[in-house]
Amino acid sequence: SPSLWWDGAIVSIREVIAKTGIDPAEIAGVGLTGQMHGLVLLDGEGNVLRPSILWNDQRTAAQCDEIRARLGKARLIELTGNDALTGFTAPKILWVRDNEPEVYARVRHILLPKDYVRYQLTGKPGMDVADGAGTILIDLRTRSWSADVLDALGIPHEWLPPLYEGPEITGHITAAAAAATGLKEGTPIMAGGGDQAAQAVGVGAVREGIIALTLGTSGVVFGSVDKPFFEPEGRLHAFCHSAPATWHLMGVMLAAAGSLSWLKEQVFPTQSFDDLTRSAKAAPAGSDGLFFLPYLTGERTPHADPLARGGFIGLTARHGQAHMVRAVLEGVGFALRDSYELVARHFPSEQATELRITGGGARSQLWNQVIADILNTPLTTLRVEEGAAYGAALLGGVAAGVWSSLEEATAETIHPGPVVQPSKDRTLYEDRYALYRQLYPALRETFHRLGS
Repeated sequence: SPSLWWDGAIVSIREVIAKTGIDPAEIAGVGLTGQMHGLVLLDGEGNVLRPSILWNDQRTAAQCDEIRARLGKARLIELTGNDALTGFTAPKILWVRDNEPEVYARVRHILLPKDYVRYQLTGKPGMDVADGAGTILIDLRTRSWSADVLDALGIPHEWLPPLYEGPEITGHITAAAAAATGLKEGTPIMAGGGDQAAQAVGVGAVREGIIALTLGTSGVVFGSVDKPFFEPEGRLHAFCHSAPATWHLMGVMLAAAGSLSWLKEQVFPTQSFDDLTRSAKAAPAGSDGLFFLPYLTGERTPHADPLARGGFIGLTARHGQAHMVRAVLEGVGFALRDSYELVARHFPSEQATELRITGGGARSQLWNQVIADILNTPLTTLRVEEGAAYGAALLGGVAAGVWSSLEEATAETIHPGPVVQPSKDRTLYEDRYALYRQLYPALRETFHRLGS
């Protein structure tokens, strides 16, 4: 519920002010970040019309087909950098049109989750170009709303908010927001970025050569580029970056740490995450032939298949908890390699200099080692865990004049930690990855029959 996001923002801001003891008058600005792709619909008075439809919702397959039919897949990718996928915002808009016409008739504003918080803070609609690109309604080359796409889909241009670059001021704290949050009236609110672009800023991936890997609920492999990027088959996402005049390509798996959360909640509910990952050390690399497919909510990269299913493959009576947990860690690592290979191939070997990992799952030394082995690539850890929030703060600092550029801000504030080197297990994982790659094609037809 958007009202809960606003309530949460109020609590979070008040807690930060209380814990730090900072005078609100000293706060130079507020940067924003949040979940991408979610749909928030408002009427003409700014009232929320329905609960938000979030990034991981898979209900829009028919609307994705309609978008491809109206524009053509190749033309859609040429304009927006992306195919129409069920998680994106544009098909969600059409789903509301088709299934809730009484709601659609009252729509006057379309926002994303964090931009509803912006609206409450400033009284003005606004959106950064990085998060906006995830709607697939933006022309990737011009970093502006695409008239071609909006007209083809029949979405009124006036429903979309003004667009801003990440380190730009979008408005100021109103008197009502000041009273609610404790911030000073008139404090500037910066554009910020969607969680993945802000995360990349937070780990210093604002130039070509640094690839960011996020091991959160979803898993993301993110590479910055200095020109618009188009992957012909749409297997990679191509969005504007929060860094001005910069774009990025991104591979996304939907259930990374989310797969381990599922295993804990459904199979081992009395054990902590630390207990689970400690138990996995008892299983050998390769989990004695047990595989896990992490397609618990469908998959994006590289399959773009909302009907993909998860599962353990090769389960026998000799397998126990340690094997199951380790198979989940490895299955996520294999799925991340699918994205990593697609991203890394677009950088010359001398240019892709560093792979940096962050996110809640990166707290596990074992998981970091498994991923380094599967990717056969050194993995740089970071002392900053909350990369997206940190990136939003850096974007806010650039807009407020604390730093002259994002390059200066990241060079001054981001300090890489220990590097995890691939171990001797990398050879075994090379063979296991080849087997893993055979599983989805072999099961795809079954998945689709189950999904139908």
